[in-house]
Amino acid sequence: MSYNNILSETANGITTITINRPSKLNALNRETIDELHNAFAKADSDTDTRVIIITGSGEKAFVAGADISEFAHFEVAEGAALARIGQEQLFDFVENLGTPVIAAINGFALGGGLELAMAAHFRIASDNARMGLPEVSLGVIPGYGGTQRLPQLVGKGRAMEMIMTAGMIDATVALDYGLINHLVPQDELITLAEKLASKIMRNSPVAIAVAIGAVNAGFKDGVNGYEAEIEAFGNCFGTDDFTEGTTAFLEKRKANFKGA
Repeated sequence: MSYNNILSETANGITTITINRPSKLNALNRETIDELHNAFAKADSDTDTRVIIITGSGEKAFVAGADISEFAHFEVAEGAALARIGQEQLFDFVENLGTPVIAAINGFALGGGLELAMAAHFRIASDNARMGLPEVSLGVIPGYGGTQRLPQLVGKGRAMEMIMTAGMIDATVALDYGLINHLVPQDELITLAEKLASKIMRNSPVAIAVAIGAVNAGFKDGVNGYEAEIEAFGNCFGTDDFTEGTTAFLEKRKANFKGA
């Protein structure tokens, strides 16, 4: 499949999706969101893909925000629809994928860019990265999950400060906050992402997908995360990967997981 605004490449079990609008600092417009949804869906259904890496092209930006020119003249109903459709199509979609998603933040991750990174299952960043949710400086609030995911990751107080000041934090502060897991020089960012992906790929794809669902369950209203874990744990016992994993352990050999 060809895309206008992104690149997608699969090699050695990893699909790397690169947002490729460098002249716009990789800002998200509706077409890019559509393309990202399609690329993530394709990678998730591809049996050759075990991990997805999402990053931005160039050295300046992961995603510097949403393309404001597309919605500057929207009215109330249009604004609500923009957020709802975007969340369902991309941000919630990514968070709930069974295939692990690593965000490799290679520069500015602002507004919708930070929201996309937060929808990934975890984040790493280069030392030039800058992150923030500047929406209140435009008279609006984060609309792609930022008011929900940021407090989950950094705590309510820090999230409130970041949102209300509309300021940016650098990668060192993001690491201290727990917003990112690792910080490296820019030229080592994708190498680290691939190294982490290789560690993930040693393990059961089925168990990883189930674990993602169980972790996410604890953040959903009306869902008992512990009960979700118990049910998910039990379901693992009916998989071929469980049989292979336990047999390999008892036989003192490396497991050969098939993802079933």
